[in-house]
Amino acid sequence: MTFDRRRLFAATFGLGLLSSTAVARPKAPGPVGADTGLAPDSGQDQTEVLQRLIDEAANRRTQLTLPPGRFLVRTLTLRPNSRISGAGSATILKNSGGGAMLVADAADNLRLDNFTLDGGRLPLAANRAKGLLTIIRSSRIGVRDLSLRDSLLGGIVLDRSGGHVTGNMIAGVADAAIFSTDAIGLEITDNTISDAANNGILVWRSSQGEDGTKVSGNRIEKIGAAAGGSGQNGNGINVYRAGNVLVTGNRIADCAFTAIRGNAASNIQMVANNCQRLGEVALYAEFGFQGALIANNLVDGAATGVSVTNFNEGGRLAVVQGNLIRNLVRREAEAVDKRGDGIAVEADAVVTGNTIENAATFGILIGWGRHMRDVTATSNLIRNARVGIGVTGDTAAGAVMITANMISGARDGAIRSLKFSQPYGPDLAIGRTDTARTLIERNLAI
Repeated sequence: MTFDRRRLFAATFGLGLLSSTAVARPKAPGPVGADTGLAPDSGQDQTEVLQRLIDEAANRRTQLTLPPGRFLVRTLTLRPNSRISGAGSATILKNSGGGAMLVADAADNLRLDNFTLDGGRLPLAANRAKGLLTIIRSSRIGVRDLSLRDSLLGGIVLDRSGGHVTGNMIAGVADAAIFSTDAIGLEITDNTISDAANNGILVWRSSQGEDGTKVSGNRIEKIGAAAGGSGQNGNGINVYRAGNVLVTGNRIADCAFTAIRGNAASNIQMVANNCQRLGEVALYAEFGFQGALIANNLVDGAATGVSVTNFNEGGRLAVVQGNLIRNLVRREAEAVDKRGDGIAVEADAVVTGNTIENAATFGILIGWGRHMRDVTATSNLIRNARVGIGVTGDTAAGAVMITANMISGARDGAIRSLKFSQPYGPDLAIGRTDTARTLIERNLAI
């Protein structure tokens, strides 16, 4: 092949442009070097050096990339536009005592990813920190692929903040793994949480109102209730006073109390969660809420599968649909609250299309004394319960319709009237039973 001078000049000019472009292109951020004064694995406190680097990178709006190594630090303050990345499990910030390890206040556009916070099980001053990472009044945050471990308080604490908390691993914390209060557009997704002493994920508000946090795809296991109580601890996910929260696609197991607990949480959705080995109610909507959708979940092993309760406190309005619930046990060591129920509801509720198997007490429990209003239970399959469906017999209760259910192997009657938890009277599944407030028909008891 031959080249004329014009073609050769054009090719040479093009190479010159490429060379100039390469020289002008800004250098990609790399690990912090020795010239910065940072000394990995030295055993010396690195707080002052790291704080200077954090401030400089935030001012330049560049990423601070930490090299592999172990860095002893006290509290580091994050800035607006701080972006800090590490080398995964090879980059460890090790607590040397004091408050939170990382604190951000009014730090919008914060990005943290790919390093470890090790609390070292050292005491943290509770008046200065609630967790290893504390973020306050910050929007558009991204906390991704961090590992947090061995905290004598919590893991990630968020206050009036929003953004994404995703892909993090949190283990061995002495309180809650993730705790959000008064969120402003928050997603908590795809995190792995284990061995939290009190709770997995908390979504709370300081007063009842709109929240809208999305909690999805998390793996949560081994949650204790070290601080005691009757349900405020021991939960995989707890939503308190926060409205319109979506809890979906989570895998939750081995919690001292509940997989998902909504307390005064209106319009909560618990959809397509997998829940196993719970010490109390698996899926709970309680106290002053209006609206709960509990659908397409799997529960295997709990004292009650689903409870929608506290009509006396204003708790009402629910759909419980398409859930698979089995192996409900009685807690015989409990003085009063033994349970063993598949689904329990009280007011303005539809219970339909659920499959319940092996309930030690009731497959479905409707009402509690006079606290019952406008409930329908239709097209459910109940197998191997002591009583298939129990419905309050209090004449002050409201209306109920129980139709087209299949009840197999109920040992103490397919459908029974109750005085609180005690069955009485004949089996209502035999023949048609109508009263001014009750319709029971077309149920199959075998």
